[in-house]
Amino acid sequence: MPYKNLQQFIKELEASGELHRVSAEVEHELEITEIADRVSKSCGPALLFERVKGFSYPLLINAFGSYRRMQLALSCKSFDEIAVRLESNIKMRPPEGFMDKIRMLFTLKEIAGLIPKKVKTAPCQERIYMDGPLLDRLPVLKCWPLDGGPFITLPIVITKDPDTGIQNAGMYRMQKYDNLSTGMHWQYNKDGTRHFDKYKNRGRRMEVAVALGGSPAVTYAASAPLPPDIDEFIFAGFLESRPVEIVKAKTVDLFVPAESDFIIEGYVNPDEKRLEGPFGDHTGFYSAADIYPVFHVTALTCRNDAIYPATIVGKPPMEDCYMAKATERIFLPMLKFLIPEIVDMELPIEGVFHNCALISIDKKYPGQAKKVINALWGLGQMASTKFIAIFDKDINLRDSGTVVWKLLNNVDPKRDLLMSEGPLDALDHSAPYPNFGGKMGIDATRKTREEGMGRDWPDEIVMSQEIKEKVAKRWKEYGF
Repeated sequence: MPYKNLQQFIKELEASGELHRVSAEVEHELEITEIADRVSKSCGPALLFERVKGFSYPLLINAFGSYRRMQLALSCKSFDEIAVRLESNIKMRPPEGFMDKIRMLFTLKEIAGLIPKKVKTAPCQERIYMDGPLLDRLPVLKCWPLDGGPFITLPIVITKDPDTGIQNAGMYRMQKYDNLSTGMHWQYNKDGTRHFDKYKNRGRRMEVAVALGGSPAVTYAASAPLPPDIDEFIFAGFLESRPVEIVKAKTVDLFVPAESDFIIEGYVNPDEKRLEGPFGDHTGFYSAADIYPVFHVTALTCRNDAIYPATIVGKPPMEDCYMAKATERIFLPMLKFLIPEIVDMELPIEGVFHNCALISIDKKYPGQAKKVINALWGLGQMASTKFIAIFDKDINLRDSGTVVWKLLNNVDPKRDLLMSEGPLDALDHSAPYPNFGGKMGIDATRKTREEGMGRDWPDEIVMSQEIKEKVAKRWKEYGF
């Protein structure tokens, strides 16, 4: 069942044996990170820290840190359930491209009932603070020793396009500078940056609201790779099969999720920037300090029973890996619509989702693997993928031993590597320049003579089905 707010989700986690309460007093600086990192690496439960030293609010972390908890968060038994729902809602008339297909999905009559529902009063505004301690009320974590400061790590950052009036919700880390200001880590290819550039060109400050907590589906939707001008709250409504309730913020002209635990309201000036970082990132390395816009706080509102949600990132696997795995499975059918020969996709956790993509295809003609590589490099967030390896359809991409075996045995470096340059993820520290560097495609499929294979491709060793069945039936006779 969908969860209306974070409190309902916590109750379900506890009932399912997926939550551990920590009653001992803990420090928000480094100590919680070390505890959460150990628990995450050992595939442990969500953690509810009931006493964070110096703060009155409990802190929840690792709530999404397993496949089981991600499935609970999205009210499904399998991510493929959601993928099938998305696929079934797409009309078969041919839009021009991937983005058009998703836009069409969210304009169907079936989705009309999921438009966010405006309400006049909301739990997220049970308490309203406009002066005194604002950000200082929140147990914002300093995660790693060399971090530039404490960071809000699970924010739902809400902005509005000044041309269309359409809101966007994205997830961008926020370094706390002081009680009234933070950094706003908008990368070059994010919708928050696109909106900010429009306000900057007008010489106007941009209003921003930041939601923390609330429905886990809303939190996940803010991280999903939706195209511009698609309201993430509609997608969250799709996930929950009911509209998200929203309420007008108190000091900015934006609507925020009504069931949020906290809402931070404020603005970003067009020409004000400040050093942000370093930050211990999901690559397992510190991302360097850089200049980013500054967010100024005008108000803090919250629930009476508010709980501060947080996450930490670092050497994988960590909580963000499971959120990304959900995205991989949910949006795979959308990828197949644009590139029909794709059978499956695996984004290895060790590649932190932008460094490596393993793709299997139903290969029909020479050069098809390289065609798919180039198509993926021209597509949305896949455009920043550094390594793409293409395999035949009969491989299990989640069997790492078989993947490496095929990779090392099916590939001739001179013939099968496709070297290129292009955009890379902003966090790729190996790139010679920020956001730009080398890329490699690998054709690990069986090769034909038309692809430069000067001899017959060998048959793969496979035992006959008859003998396999015979041995299976007699297995106990052999004394095993």
